[in-house]
Amino acid sequence: MKEFDILIVGGGINGAAIARDAAGRGASTLLVDKDDFAAHTSSASTKLIHGGLRYLENYEFRMVSKALRERDILQRSAPHLIRPLQFVLPYDGAMRPAWMMRAGLFLYDILGGSRSLPRSRACRLTADGFGQPLMNPSGRGFTYWDCWGDDSRLVIANLQDASGRGAQVMARTRISAIERGPTHWTAHVQNDEQSLDVSARVLVNATGAAATHFLGDIGISARGALRTIKGSHIVTRRLFEGEHAFLLQNPDGRIVFAIPYETDFTLIGTTDVEQLDPLDQVSASPEEIDYLCEAVNRWFRRPISPSDVVWSFAGIRPLYDDANGDPSDISRDYVLDFQTQKDGAPVLSVFGGKITTHRSLGEEALNIVRTSLPGLQGPWTKSAPMPGGDLGAGGLEGLTSRLSAKLPFLDTQTHVRLARSYGSLVWDIFGDARSRNEVGEQFGAGLTEVEVRYLIRREWARTADDIVWRRSKLGLHLSQKQTGRLDRYLKEAA
Repeated sequence: MKEFDILIVGGGINGAAIARDAAGRGASTLLVDKDDFAAHTSSASTKLIHGGLRYLENYEFRMVSKALRERDILQRSAPHLIRPLQFVLPYDGAMRPAWMMRAGLFLYDILGGSRSLPRSRACRLTADGFGQPLMNPSGRGFTYWDCWGDDSRLVIANLQDASGRGAQVMARTRISAIERGPTHWTAHVQNDEQSLDVSARVLVNATGAAATHFLGDIGISARGALRTIKGSHIVTRRLFEGEHAFLLQNPDGRIVFAIPYETDFTLIGTTDVEQLDPLDQVSASPEEIDYLCEAVNRWFRRPISPSDVVWSFAGIRPLYDDANGDPSDISRDYVLDFQTQKDGAPVLSVFGGKITTHRSLGEEALNIVRTSLPGLQGPWTKSAPMPGGDLGAGGLEGLTSRLSAKLPFLDTQTHVRLARSYGSLVWDIFGDARSRNEVGEQFGAGLTEVEVRYLIRREWARTADDIVWRRSKLGLHLSQKQTGRLDRYLKEAA
């Protein structure tokens, strides 16, 4: 029987953040996920690290303020994964009056309190160079700044830090039996490679959309309820020039983002659709794809249709049920429910949340369970860099330049991708390699054998999907033949 302080079930962003914080405080930690890490909601977000401008309409000032503070913390700790992004809001008085938009942006600036990003401002779309793709290119608008983040790589960075601090993390691992004792949980975990009997003083339920189901399976009544809301996204070939994004208003009151994505594409999302069974496989429905195309077509001169969609994805947002009837109005804040009993070991369940606030969620979770784990150290993640976040001289641009000088046989786009994906850890991949022959097989789109081996060794990748859709988004750039060759290589290497 292997003993741990904490057993975490769920390898999405919340479970990963709790594991990182726990390991850094000295807790012996085991995290398991039945699938790949970030296989579901945590790789299916809009990729934004933001306060959520639209939540101000619901008076969620506390949540927005907290998220904006976390945005700045993450920008400092993971500057390779979190980058500033300018947003343009074209104005249409039939949807929201100008005074409301000005007031909302002013409040957003104040709540953020940061000087690391420029303030919002009014603009003339033509004069400022934003109007070219729009039906009304000479109209009025507003701009503000937030951050873009690589969601699934944030999960991996948290898990790498947790693992480096002593946590054991296991993907594709099921809990085949679990029992609550007076002071400990005992569980049997197994995967294709090993089988373990473990005990833990605290159980953490970070199973996302399955949180209430998980509690039912272990015989505990949930003290909260979840609303499971599907958010779908589409990706098209690039619809506009420039490195800014658009925030587009819709007559139904919702907003849709159009974001530059993977150099050659535009990411469009998201929807809010009730998902009655959170355990079902999810995908963007034809109706949702039509909705997103129509949202773009209300504003852009170049119309798109479902035939222009090169990729779509969907995730389930497990939102804490506040009895609000409109899915768009349900709070994105999280609730941590800690259940202790005199005759039973404690369990902490995570309800709700958003990727921006994962660090603070992990910190709060450990502050709560400290009552059952005396001797733990205090909070530490606020000022600690993520793995790869110490970029060195010149920041991200400096790192990219050094990559270009040392790996001239790779193209510029690959240098940029590597710097943004791995930060300073990129040298762990290439070591002293200085020629094309030293990096092994070339799979296409700049993916090399040494990078694939690193992803297997250090990032728990096993399949082609793990690599081309979660550890990267190279699936948008690779042909079916190239992906097939990668899949064969992985099976041969297993």
